[in-house]
Amino acid sequence: MINTISLRNLCDLCVSAVNLPVEFDHRRGAEVAEVSQRRLRIWASVIVLMVLAIPVFGQGTAIQPCKLAAEPRARLLSVDDSISADPNVEKIIAPYSERVRELSKVIGRLEGGLAKSGPGAGTLGNFVSDAIRAQAKAKLGKPVVLAIMNTGGLRKNDIAAGELRASDIFELLPFENALIALDVTGEQLGKLLQLATRDAQSGARIHFKYNDRDRPEFISGKLLGENGNEQEIDPNKTYTIVTIDYLLRLGSGSYAVLQEAKNPTPLNITIRDAVMNYVKSETTAGRAISGAVDKRFVQVGPGPKSTEPPR
Repeated sequence: MINTISLRNLCDLCVSAVNLPVEFDHRRGAEVAEVSQRRLRIWASVIVLMVLAIPVFGQGTAIQPCKLAAEPRARLLSVDDSISADPNVEKIIAPYSERVRELSKVIGRLEGGLAKSGPGAGTLGNFVSDAIRAQAKAKLGKPVVLAIMNTGGLRKNDIAAGELRASDIFELLPFENALIALDVTGEQLGKLLQLATRDAQSGARIHFKYNDRDRPEFISGKLLGENGNEQEIDPNKTYTIVTIDYLLRLGSGSYAVLQEAKNPTPLNITIRDAVMNYVKSETTAGRAISGAVDKRFVQVGPGPKSTEPPR
């Protein structure tokens, strides 16, 4: 029969309880509740043991004292030029170093900042949709009346005025979505324009109003000619548009109308590279990227009642 209760043993039990392995449910990314419950039960047992140990074994039982000494194992290490580079590590990262440096290069200039706010994702949406439309026209060698893309694909909320770097475009468009040209009827084009108050577009003028939920609501839309004049849409005519392959692959929802389009033509360029090329071509031509609000969206009636963005 054990006649000695060691406080060290109790401490060891506590440490064991604390250091129980924790299982993870990777599908939920959270600790399994059953493990937490088991840990609590063990802690409760340890506490009961500590409380009952003295009265139960008080006669002739020695509670042995223990000293817990903590040995520090951490030290502060400054990471600076005093640490010499490891040749083996340098060799591993060498292929990627130049790519990282490329991201910091200035590729253009912004006159006025770009922001993802308002109908059509604001000036940020205008910038991207103008870029992909211009690149599509250059690749196809023919007019492209409309560029449209989902606002959710724009992963940066604003870009400050001044130098525009490659990293800004990578942060804005991190996905590998590629451009694709499609032929649509005037009727199908009209359906697409109804999405434009929510998503970014280039090539049309949209009249909208704010509804009771302070959301922009489509009223009407017309195409814009090369000189900026409005053009009615002919329901029976065929028009070439450009969008991203992601929206075509969806096959359902608001963009299901794209499934009715004809002659899908991949342009073999990602939306990110298209925007990069556009900025570089504008810079070569001596033009800065404008952040000014144009008249592709025309509000009819009063603005939103609330200053808070619609949810």
